Amino acid sequence: MGSAHKVQLKPGPDLSALADVLKAAEQPGSGLLRELFMRDENDPDSAYILAVFESEEKARDREQDPRRAEGQQAIQELMAKMPAAAPEFTDLTVTADWVP
Repeated sequence: MGSAHKVQLKPGPDLSALADVLKAAEQPGSGLLRELFMRDENDPDSAYILAVFESEEKARDREQDPRRAEGQQAIQELMAKMPAAAPEFTDLTVTADWVP
């Protein structure tokens, strides 16, 4: 299962700061397999975050995990400074995975 977020950023923010806060908030056994932070080459104010989970169940459990509360607060504070608009969320189903 995957989840994609598209974020319209205010000019100048560094995605690595967001990545660091998200990494620090992550809990063991959350089911998160990979998280990618990407900036649109044709629109530098647009960024995408793609999270891949073991399963939809693990992803939903992670959303409700009380161990993430403190980290979520830090994420929300940082995100309040970064986006120019509310993030767009899309739930995805991984139908194939290929790594050369």
